[in-house]
Amino acid sequence: MRRKGRGAGHAAVPSVGFVSLGCPKALVDSEHIVTQLRAEGYEIAPSYRDADLVVVNTCGFIDAAVAESLDAIGEALAENGKVIVTGCLGARDSPDGANLIESVHPKVLAVTGPHATAEVMEHVHRNLPKPHDPYTDLVPPAGIKLTARHYAYLKISEGCNHRCSFCIIPSMRGDLVSRGIGDVVREARALFESGVRELVIVSQDTSAYGVDLRYRTGFVDGRPVRTRLLELARELAALAAAHDAWVRLHYVYPYPHVDEVVELIASQPSQGTRGLLAYLDVPLQHSDPRILRLMKRPASGERNIERIRAWRALVPDITVRSTFIVGFPGETQREFESLLEFLEQAELDRVGCFAYSPVHGAAANGLPDPVPAAEREARRERFMQVQSEVSARRLRRFVGRTMRVLVEGTEQDASNRTVALGRTAMDAPEIDGVVRFGGSGKLPIGGFVDVRISSSDAHDLRGEMIG
Repeated sequence: MRRKGRGAGHAAVPSVGFVSLGCPKALVDSEHIVTQLRAEGYEIAPSYRDADLVVVNTCGFIDAAVAESLDAIGEALAENGKVIVTGCLGARDSPDGANLIESVHPKVLAVTGPHATAEVMEHVHRNLPKPHDPYTDLVPPAGIKLTARHYAYLKISEGCNHRCSFCIIPSMRGDLVSRGIGDVVREARALFESGVRELVIVSQDTSAYGVDLRYRTGFVDGRPVRTRLLELARELAALAAAHDAWVRLHYVYPYPHVDEVVELIASQPSQGTRGLLAYLDVPLQHSDPRILRLMKRPASGERNIERIRAWRALVPDITVRSTFIVGFPGETQREFESLLEFLEQAELDRVGCFAYSPVHGAAANGLPDPVPAAEREARRERFMQVQSEVSARRLRRFVGRTMRVLVEGTEQDASNRTVALGRTAMDAPEIDGVVRFGGSGKLPIGGFVDVRISSSDAHDLRGEMIG
């Protein structure tokens, strides 16, 4: 673009100036950004005078390129005043550890790293709203959701590197492919800004997030951030806290590094009210080491219970949810009884159980000593009876407490009275328990209220809304 002084007048269509520096790879990044700008209806300005804001794509490879980039940013600020910076220099820090660009040019609107088209566009949208398009603007920024408005699922990866003998998901969805951390955080922000109050993180193996990328550094709002579960949890926790919302983690395999996530939960000042919830959905499937080996699961029963106890030492009220399979081929009565003992000792808060069922194409179909169907179902029923007793014990400790509840709606009770329905931090949508409560205050569907718990059963709580 021509580097001229900024004038007073602008066309009705918002216009973006663009300065592209660096190597051919950076030029391709510039092409992607300019293409997206044009696709959204922005004009590309030929000069600073004609631009509503300027994007500078920088190079940070050698000292001369750094100096050229910093000079170009300074010129854009002097001539236009509204500057977004992207590119390799955006990932460089100054000697004191601060972002180099922001240290030299603190008036820039935003800084991103390289390969950040979506992030650049997000900053453009914030500072220069895009032209109205009657076709695409029918779709909200967070996309179309099929859940209730106040909660949403956010998938952080696809596929799985495990080869569990009862599962065929890798044959259908392939190996683990993690999304970039910047993309995940951008989607989370859009969801929170659209009014979502609870974000449920899902994948086939949430704990493995970033393994396929070797935990490489991505960029979130221009900051370098590792593509790893702990760093993602920290980013999402901060976003949720800022929006007075919840983040809930599902499908968390009990790898050692999950301990760091529990430490993050423990460090939050307001557990259970906002931010990252003290809740982990951990798909254990069984507790007996031999059965776990037949299942080709990545963890043993003994280490699992030790890890759960360590988590509770850090966060006493952490909710641990899990699912199990009973009647797996070769499961003996002794091994099933061992699983029931595990339930009693682990005192899991929320549990689901399936009687083993053959799946076409699964390796487990060829294992010897199948358990008869009637016995599989009998074991499932006994398992759930034991767990119901454990769950009832666990829930009784909340009687008399005041808990923050996300309001879901209302229902009619046995006496045909209308009661409110909601969920606490320990209740994931659709699969866990609910809180039934009364009260005379206004009921904000999809919002939070405080409920004093008066009674409990094997799965649910009852109480009265406060205020």
